Amino acid sequence: MTRQNDQDVVTRRTFLVQLATVGAGAGMLSGCACMTSSGGGHGARSANHIGLQLYTVRDLMEKDFAGTLERVAQIGYTNMEFAGYFNHSPVQVRAMLDRLNLVSTSAHIGAQLMQKDAAAEIASAKTIGQEYITIPSYSYPKDARFDAWKKAAAEFNRWGAMCRDTGIKLAYHNHAPEFVAVAGGPTGYDVLLRETDASLVDFEMDIYWTRFADQDPMAWFAKFPGRFTMWHMKDLQVTNGTKGMAPVGSGTIDFKTILTHTTEAGLKHMFVEHDTAAAYPGGSLASIQASITNLRVMLA
Repeated sequence: MTRQNDQDVVTRRTFLVQLATVGAGAGMLSGCACMTSSGGGHGARSANHIGLQLYTVRDLMEKDFAGTLERVAQIGYTNMEFAGYFNHSPVQVRAMLDRLNLVSTSAHIGAQLMQKDAAAEIASAKTIGQEYITIPSYSYPKDARFDAWKKAAAEFNRWGAMCRDTGIKLAYHNHAPEFVAVAGGPTGYDVLLRETDASLVDFEMDIYWTRFADQDPMAWFAKFPGRFTMWHMKDLQVTNGTKGMAPVGSGTIDFKTILTHTTEAGLKHMFVEHDTAAAYPGGSLASIQASITNLRVMLA
């Protein structure tokens, strides 16, 4: 993928507005945190709690919501990050998770939904038992100046305070545009990290989009330690000079080295994601099987 990825972001934003009819976030730290602290600057890494961003299997979710959750669980994923509930209520979603012995520690909730009724989204997250409401993207002007990013940070702080008051937390997920310099100054990502209150807002680093923008995830962990409590794991493949997505371990990203910086980053949860998994040979289930197989080797 080249610049068509900008269209992918727009498509995803539209998808979230259409499908995320109830709120979501993260949850239940007991038994689902995939990373905990240890000495020596390395996280105590576990292959038993690898999560999945369900946008990856949306082609299956829209046809068979419960059946897809069951198939994902059979592959070995235990932590679901939702991107829409396909007309299922929070109570129904929680019941399905409980029946399958799954948890959901995060869900992507569009900024438009939070602007419309943040309290309702937070209530839904609490019902499902989530720990985070994660903003998947934000509509910045293409020529966004410092004030535009600062305004977004202020909105995140406000939603973060609302989340804190109910015992959950807000997070923000990046794409590539956040790494563009603002009027010759810092990047938008710099502004968001500096202007948001660390006690209110965490960050979900999408490792793919960070590398797509030619940024070093580990440099950001060092610059803002402890802020990146969630990661999206998908690989970057380059074919004839064109960048595209691939299952973890089948591209150019050095995940094994990145995974030695979990403590510095503050990592609690990782989620496999592959936006174009439906086009992968064998389909989206084959893609997530490849990712979890490779991740288990890296985390062994």
